[in-house]
Amino acid sequence: MPVVVTATFTPKEGSFDHVVAALSPAIAEVHEEPGCILYAIHESPNGQILMIEKWESAELLDAHGAGEPVKRLNAALDGLLERPVEVMRHEPIPAGTPGQGAL
Repeated sequence: MPVVVTATFTPKEGSFDHVVAALSPAIAEVHEEPGCILYAIHESPNGQILMIEKWESAELLDAHGAGEPVKRLNAALDGLLERPVEVMRHEPIPAGTPGQGAL
């Protein structure tokens, strides 16, 4: 069953562009990982950056979390964030058609 993840990044004041620069190389790299369906960043109105991920399975997501791209990303973010990244796993609640009820 697919797993959707959100990760919220809160840049320190003046560090928004640096956080985007740290996150950007991971987008293409992670899309090459087994099981990655979506790995995208979005700007929130409050100045945070929201990453939305979709993975084919929890197992493949766990492998991603232990992989080199995540280690490099964490190193690149060192000192740029106001607080730790808030990561949440989500499961769809069926509503409407299968295409309407899930990301």
